[in-house]
Amino acid sequence: MTNDFPETADIHSSTDEYATRFAGPSGQWMLDVQERELRKALKGQAPGKAIDVGGGHAQTAPVLQSLGFETLVTGSDQSCQHRLSSDTPFEIANHLQLPHEDRSMTVAVCFRLLTHCERWEELVSELCRVADDRVVIDYPARISVNVLAEVLFSFKKKFEKNTRTYALFSHKDVREAFAKHGFTLTKRHPQFFWPMVLHRMLKTPKISRFLEGIARITGLTTLFGSPVVLEAQRTL
Repeated sequence: MTNDFPETADIHSSTDEYATRFAGPSGQWMLDVQERELRKALKGQAPGKAIDVGGGHAQTAPVLQSLGFETLVTGSDQSCQHRLSSDTPFEIANHLQLPHEDRSMTVAVCFRLLTHCERWEELVSELCRVADDRVVIDYPARISVNVLAEVLFSFKKKFEKNTRTYALFSHKDVREAFAKHGFTLTKRHPQFFWPMVLHRMLKTPKISRFLEGIARITGLTTLFGSPVVLEAQRTL
């Protein structure tokens, strides 16, 4: 099947192969941390319509639904529906030209996509356009241990098998991209100080929780944590 959409990174993140990156107790623990930070980012938001852009990985839609949001997941291919529950609305969409009116969604959520999107600023523009109130995204921060990603990629690839290269973002660049569209970044929620590949190697959530707990207590996670769950609020 030929896909003419300009950004199709969500096809891989919607596969069973990708889901193996979060298999086992350590994988579930990482997803639990992500869910905790997503819930923080949506705290105080009245439920309404939510669009989960590129959410075929099925990591965020269940959280949105549990919070009472009427949730629509988009994917750049029909195969992106594979991991979603049968009662989760899904549509095929060009993520740089979402088929929805301005401010037609209460919130727009986008995880696992920005870092693989070459035209990421256009993606941010679309998220802001359709969201009436809030946008929540995740991205790997440049000021973190991820700065070693390029150097360690061959090792990471050898261990994880299905890892991909990804872009790192400065908080300033992300903040400015949202500001262009009338959104102010209200809070950043960093997930981990230590690289996720370390936790996958450890395979022991108890040790991972201890290591991350020390990093949070000492302030390292606040300063250098990644990926970041970011909440942005419409001000214009």
